Amino acid sequence: MTHHWKRKAPLFILAIAAGILVFTGIIMLLWNAILPAVLHVGAISFWQAMGILALSKILFGGFRGRRHFGGGWQWKRQMYVKWQNMTDEEREKMKDQFQCYGRRWQQHDNVKPAV
Repeated sequence: MTHHWKRKAPLFILAIAAGILVFTGIIMLLWNAILPAVLHVGAISFWQAMGILALSKILFGGFRGRRHFGGGWQWKRQMYVKWQNMTDEEREKMKDQFQCYGRRWQQHDNVKPAV
């Protein structure tokens, strides 16, 4: 298994580098086609476009990947599997733990609605 990854690692790195170069070229072409006519700014070079790409990644995307969104479908899938394997008592206990106002799980008579 490790040998398989060692053979594909250079191709993976090459694909990432090619993607960055292509995306930088697209940014440069779009900037030079639209912004000089609309905002009267100067045209940019390839390296300036790469700098804009890096700056926008730092300012708007960060370097944390997608994990800060809670895991997405993987988390939902794990919760679904966990839910299916629970008994009715365990499900009721979990519903009580995650009780929220306005949720359909809310069935307690002693909870007063928020005004």
